[in-house]
Amino acid sequence: MKLLYFSWIRERVGMNEEVVDLDDNIKTVSDLMSWLKSRGDGFEAVFEHPQIIRVALDQEHVDDLETSLEHTKEVALFPPMTGG
Repeated sequence: MKLLYFSWIRERVGMNEEVVDLDDNIKTVSDLMSWLKSRGDGFEAVFEHPQIIRVALDQEHVDDLETSLEHTKEVALFPPMTGG
């Protein structure tokens, strides 16, 4: 699965993107965020409050952290967005 990181998320985890092989027990967006949080200090800081992170699965935004990752090829992770 390809993971894309944007804005301050990219800065804190130290990369723009990566390809990962996920364990079979990572089935939802929430599971993915929990796993990412365990990968080090930068990831832990980003996913301290997972409900504020915006997520797109295969370029479609999702709001429910319990959304399944089944058949997903790409996950994009964005910080909260503000407008003006």
